[in-house]
Amino acid sequence: MKTLIVEDDFTSCLQLQRFLKSFGPSHIVVNGREAVEAVCDAMADEEPYDLICLDVMLPRRTGQDALRRIREREAGQGERPWPAAKIVVTTAMEAPRHVVEGVKRLCDGYLSKPIRKTQVLEELRKLQLVA
Repeated sequence: MKTLIVEDDFTSCLQLQRFLKSFGPSHIVVNGREAVEAVCDAMADEEPYDLICLDVMLPRRTGQDALRRIREREAGQGERPWPAAKIVVTTAMEAPRHVVEGVKRLCDGYLSKPIRKTQVLEELRKLQLVA
């Protein structure tokens, strides 16, 4: 499973990377602009991400905007040779409700910070990414 971790908080980033390392390679970016670029590059190389862990509150392009742009890129592939990435948004409990509600229709899962390994494994199983 190839994973993109989009996270500007160093501790959360390290936690996710540690939790996911046994499932395959993971790449890390720190803002929404880099996330969209990484997804586009991976699609151009025909090696798309299987999972994207996307923080909702990001600098340089919000997670909401990055999520929308990623889904637009996936939809623009026409008869793409691969399925859309599973996108799990992450956010702190104090994130505004309208932010969370705004991403629900475009994402596949949701994790509240602080993120725990049991939460991650549960989401991966729910999304049928692991057994």
